[in-house]
Amino acid sequence: MDAVDLTVFASRISSVCEEMGAVLRRTAFSPNIRDRLDFSCAVFDVHGRLVAQAAHIPVHLGSMAYAMADVVARFEPVHGDVLVFNDPFLGGTHLPDVTLVAPVFVEGRLMGFVANRAHHADIGAVTPGSMPLSTRLEEEGMVIPPQRLYAGGVCCEEVLNGITGATRNPSQAAGDFAAQASSVRTGASRLGELVRRVGVDGYPRAVAALNEYAERLVRSGVAAMPDGRYRFRDLMDDDGQGNADVAIQVAVEVAGGEAAVDFTGTSPQTAGNINCPLPVAAAAVYYVFRCLMPEHTPACAGAFSPVRITAPEGCLVNARRPAAVAAGNVETSQRIVDAVCGALAEALPGRIPAASHGSMNNLAMGGGVGGDGWDYYETMAGGAGGGPAGPGRSAIHTHMTNTLNTPVEALEMAYPLRIRRYAVRRGTGGAGLHRGGDGVVREYELLAPAEATLITERRRHCPWGLAGGGAGAAGENRLNGEPLPGKAQCRLQPGDRLEIATPGGGGWGR
Repeated sequence: MDAVDLTVFASRISSVCEEMGAVLRRTAFSPNIRDRLDFSCAVFDVHGRLVAQAAHIPVHLGSMAYAMADVVARFEPVHGDVLVFNDPFLGGTHLPDVTLVAPVFVEGRLMGFVANRAHHADIGAVTPGSMPLSTRLEEEGMVIPPQRLYAGGVCCEEVLNGITGATRNPSQAAGDFAAQASSVRTGASRLGELVRRVGVDGYPRAVAALNEYAERLVRSGVAAMPDGRYRFRDLMDDDGQGNADVAIQVAVEVAGGEAAVDFTGTSPQTAGNINCPLPVAAAAVYYVFRCLMPEHTPACAGAFSPVRITAPEGCLVNARRPAAVAAGNVETSQRIVDAVCGALAEALPGRIPAASHGSMNNLAMGGGVGGDGWDYYETMAGGAGGGPAGPGRSAIHTHMTNTLNTPVEALEMAYPLRIRRYAVRRGTGGAGLHRGGDGVVREYELLAPAEATLITERRRHCPWGLAGGGAGAAGENRLNGEPLPGKAQCRLQPGDRLEIATPGGGGWGR
């Protein structure tokens, strides 16, 4: 394909993902999907290799790119099938992220798959919000191995009812699953139209050309980095079960247009839930390298080919079943980004920024019983790290999260909560030639009894600065003015006030 045809094809197939996302957003019931946009959509080839993705959630898409081939190889797809799964050790990330996959047939020939992954605020965990301070996977909710949710276009009611029946609000859960199913049906329809336009023989050739182009761009980008072996070590505050200063050790070896990322020396998997399966670690690594490539680099399997990842089995970033992993997806993934960026800062001092706030600052809460129960989940923004090109932005989601906040109006309409304060946390960015961005403060007042879980990081170890820049301020959590640890569970009563103050980003330069 010439450059013009390839560019048009890349744009068309990316638009399939964008339209899938638009359908999911407009039809979802829960604020977590509808308002926060905690979902991702992608297209895969017949072997489960990534072809295109929308600019949604990096941790979703990178992990799907790494693991989808194993999932689709388990089934003989039939037109109208829709697979569902969330098992972190069989292609998922953590249990609240539920994935739907649909095959696409044209003229009786399998041409690929479309998929979406959405975060369900309730997947039947032992605590509301399905983000408990767990020690085993089963405590985190219903584990869904890859199976058919629709078979030949017919809903498998027993499967759907089994999933939604485990939640506190089955009708809302059913609505979100219907939205996900509508999204993949739309994607399958649009991808089929594209295949018919370029031809059932032309489409695989176009996909191959897209992968070859992406691989050339990434190999060229990696080749421009100085050859060498670069190391960095960063720490997780704790695992919520009494184990502090859990280390992530990374070595990045650059040579001949390829990069080998090795996590040997990382702490063993822990009792708490900051463990993560290898696809989550891979998503964080892919994200860093994708950010260093030209903006027009296609986000497909070819772009990941020059990057190899190894991690000892049973370590924090390659945990074994039945390790608890709820926070690995949202917190450890952020620290992996910091560690890989820290290593590459030695090779690319003029391109790597200081550490950003380094936490998704997770708050999960809920209450009520039966079908009247409610579950709320939120990730909160913080400060971005300052960099060679300028200061970090304030009050922004960074790196592995790309969600919005839940608008105050939507939150107060849907839940028995009142937002008392929501503001930029001034002065929390690290000092430097280019300052780090500031975090935020968000204060909740409870209007009904509830149970809450906080899973936050960078409360002990501050986001680091670079090139002589200062560290960003650590985050703080408080209940009725009294300090709470970074990872905590608490029962709340009407009138209680819960405050989350997020970290600032590190500064860059003296």
